[in-house]
Amino acid sequence: MRKLLVATHNPGKIREYHDLLADLPLEVASLDDEDITHDVEETGTTFAENAILKARSYAAMSGLWAWADDSGLEVDALDGRPGVYSARYGGPGRSDADRYRTILDELQSVPRSAWTARFRCVVAIALPEGRIYTADASVEGVITDRPRGSNGFGYDPIFYLPDQGATMAELPAAVKNRISHRALAAVKAKALLHDLLAQK
Repeated sequence: MRKLLVATHNPGKIREYHDLLADLPLEVASLDDEDITHDVEETGTTFAENAILKARSYAAMSGLWAWADDSGLEVDALDGRPGVYSARYGGPGRSDADRYRTILDELQSVPRSAWTARFRCVVAIALPEGRIYTADASVEGVITDRPRGSNGFGYDPIFYLPDQGATMAELPAAVKNRISHRALAAVKAKALLHDLLAQK
């Protein structure tokens, strides 16, 4: 059975990918499973560049097929910020709440009708011989004027989904894991893996 290295140390993320890919003839392994402690620096200027950078580096390090993703929030009125800097917006050592409060502060002078935004995710799959495949997805929403909900992380409490009538942090995990940008990109990437396995 072919092994797929998922570029994360997060056991929760690995469990999600185990479930998602359970019907494919793959063994899903984390960086910890492979004793890889090296963190690839995200120096790209787009989500795709960062995902490819990580997938390519870990495929070369391990000799395995590697899966990596990069994702974040794009706020239209802030010219797409925080974008690729979502996880470190406003500087190091800040909490999720610090980061989303910065966004809310920056939007105070902007009409509420312009608070449109999206969560975007790109998944890259790299093969050790150098081939790269990518899948991307986004979810459109609106920034709220105050945080709501406690189920999510990051910017979930201020990201409102009009069709759900809730912020991402107010959704049950089962719903979020079906409709999120990460979930949608992962389903597309799974289809790529299915095709790749069929070729081998």
